[in-house]
Amino acid sequence: MSDKIRILLGKVSSSKMDKTVTVIVNRKVKHPLYGKFITKSTKYHVHDEKNDCKEGDIIKITETRPYSKTKKWRLISIVNNIK
Repeated sequence: MSDKIRILLGKVSSSKMDKTVTVIVNRKVKHPLYGKFITKSTKYHVHDEKNDCKEGDIIKITETRPYSKTKKWRLISIVNNIK
């Protein structure tokens, strides 16, 4: 197990579940042959204890113990609120 704590920044795409939000995290990867930067995205299920997040919010998440089969991330803070 690594000692680094993974912290990611992502956008909430769905907040319809109870105490869970779906977050899309985008990252840029350089193509190995052509050198062009490609945007890749990953969806994570994040534990939101107080149901504070809404769709479109930018949030900060961290890796944690598994809450369920797919939920292994926890909400740290809401960076940008969409009203």
